[in-house]
Amino acid sequence: MNARKVRILMAKLGDGYESAMMKLARAFSEAGYEVIYTDIQEPRAIVASAIQESVDHIGITTLPGANLDQFAAIRALLAQEGASHIQITAGGFLADEDIERVKAMGVTEYFPKGTTYSELIQWSQDHIHSGEYP
Repeated sequence: MNARKVRILMAKLGDGYESAMMKLARAFSEAGYEVIYTDIQEPRAIVASAIQESVDHIGITTLPGANLDQFAAIRALLAQEGASHIQITAGGFLADEDIERVKAMGVTEYFPKGTTYSELIQWSQDHIHSGEYP
């Protein structure tokens, strides 16, 4: 029996960089992931999309103007919906002290600006798995 592809919801917090997000989504798709891209930024909508699409992971790009408190809201809503198994990673534009802050809110890993697609894909291959969770 073939295992299903890992499903990743890609979202963003902040404004701009749509073409970069689409390139990232394409790189993950070419690496064998099923990618669901959304430009919604409201935590409740991100979580609803993640659950509706049965994703294994949420990847969020942080852009200028991002409200970092939304990470805590996303994590809390996932728990409330019984979907705590869905990991969150993030990447983009953050100061070092903000990286520690978002990790404390439940972000599994943060990838700073300049992280290559191959580094992101390798981390994903090592840490994200598909399947049903209890």
